Amino acid sequence: MGAYQHETEEEDRENEETEEETGDFEGGQDMEKGGKTPHTNFNASMLRTLNPTNPLRVVINGGRVPLTTPPLPPSHQPPPHHHHHVRQPPQVHHPPPPPSSQPRFIPTTTPAPQQSVNSLNSRGYTNKISLFLFVVHMIGAIGLVGFLIYKAIEGFVQGGSFRRKEQDILRHYLPQVEAASFLSIILAFLWQKAVRVWPQFMIHFILWSSFAFSFSAGILLICFQKPTTDACGAALIAFAIGNGLYSCWVTQRTSFATKILIKSLEPVSKFRDLNHPTYCMLVAGFIWMSLWILAVIGSLNFYLTPLVIVGLVLSLAWTTEVMRNVANLTVSRVIALYYLRGIQSSTNFCFQRAITRNLGSACLGSLFVPTIEALRIISRGLNLVEGEDEFMFSCAHCCLNIMNSIFRYGNGWAYVQIAAYGKNFTKSSIDTWAAFERQEMEEIVDSDIISAVCFLSGVCSGSICVIMVAAWTHHVHQGYTATLSLLSFYVGYLMTRIAMALPHACVSCYFVCYAESTDKRLFDNTISDRLTSIKSGQDVAAPTPRVPHRFNRSTR
Repeated sequence: MGAYQHETEEEDRENEETEEETGDFEGGQDMEKGGKTPHTNFNASMLRTLNPTNPLRVVINGGRVPLTTPPLPPSHQPPPHHHHHVRQPPQVHHPPPPPSSQPRFIPTTTPAPQQSVNSLNSRGYTNKISLFLFVVHMIGAIGLVGFLIYKAIEGFVQGGSFRRKEQDILRHYLPQVEAASFLSIILAFLWQKAVRVWPQFMIHFILWSSFAFSFSAGILLICFQKPTTDACGAALIAFAIGNGLYSCWVTQRTSFATKILIKSLEPVSKFRDLNHPTYCMLVAGFIWMSLWILAVIGSLNFYLTPLVIVGLVLSLAWTTEVMRNVANLTVSRVIALYYLRGIQSSTNFCFQRAITRNLGSACLGSLFVPTIEALRIISRGLNLVEGEDEFMFSCAHCCLNIMNSIFRYGNGWAYVQIAAYGKNFTKSSIDTWAAFERQEMEEIVDSDIISAVCFLSGVCSGSICVIMVAAWTHHVHQGYTATLSLLSFYVGYLMTRIAMALPHACVSCYFVCYAESTDKRLFDNTISDRLTSIKSGQDVAAPTPRVPHRFNRSTR
């Protein structure tokens, strides 16, 4: 009997080890959480794992051996008491008890979906080709910037006309742009802090202040009465007019956007270091832009200056967009795991994943998402125009359908699944939009204005930088006014876009996790009420511009 008890104890230990290996994702020690998360223990009682012939089990069951526990193999059967019963099966002498007297069998393993465990802890690198191209680009960009900085120093050291030109540029060009960089990073911190503290006020403020600042900057440039400044000022005024029309158009959506922004920012208070990756990206962006400005000065002493400056501008745009999406991926993983698994993840660990395993997807998305969204907006604008030219409107309708199809394979909502599950960019885009379609949320996410608010906050910072730099430069050196105005607007816009990655990621996680989650306890009724009002016809989420009704009737 001691041998049987020893074998049973070994089986119990094996069951406990199996439970530890197949536990739920939240149960074990995870470097992402920084500790253990308590969960329900499903271990069976030790009495239920005793051998059927154990005296303790026999006494408890009133002398009956239940058949719910499989019998021991023949080699381990106890010696029989009577010789003529050796070959008889044990069921003959131990009939099954009534169902009411049979003990309940509780499984000793915890059911855990292996797919979710593997996906949340994926170790593969996503979009490796894009990652390789970005690394090659950064190596080339660092080399080019270093060489152009050397050319700038060389032009300053040399005598003659080169020295005079370099001194003139450094005296009247560099201080304004560096001041614009300092102002832009200060504005970036202020915008993010203000949006997190006063979300309801800031949505309306950004929508209308972007119109006011851009219009004021355009008027200021036109007042200088130079061809270059007049062109820049006219462009800003035209943009301000479009911005004002857009603000009027989306006024009815601000109430829903405010509710979503307030609700999505609630988990931020649970992670005190959640904004640290964004601050790191802001500091890195400021350092890189400072070096980039010196490289632009050095390009003036190099061949093919316009081509080199265009290359530097495109390189800076891609680099800063990747920085913004790295912050986006970090925040998305922290918030998504909180919604989907109830885990308080380590922000530093999520940041490490964003700059390593998920960096390829950030690089690919940084290339295509702004382009796809811009073309989609242009296609919608074409469908707003009324007219009788069927050929033109058929082309506009075709372009809009094409852009909507492409949008399924590349959209900004994909960063949530990239961060949470480690999928590639295209797969995440498809799965995310499919989740929206299952929940019938296409119209709601299509009418989201938070991304537009983040974009317009960058326009506000750029316009403020233009006002400061244009007034300063016109006073010291009028010939550089237009160039420095464009450069300061570009720098101010990019820095603020990096800072606004945090609220944008929180809103994206709220929508995507609501579409994926089967447990809606962490979400309020804002989205469900909106869906109900849309289905009942009481509200229209996003009146997406389409071809005029007359043209639709003529093509049926």
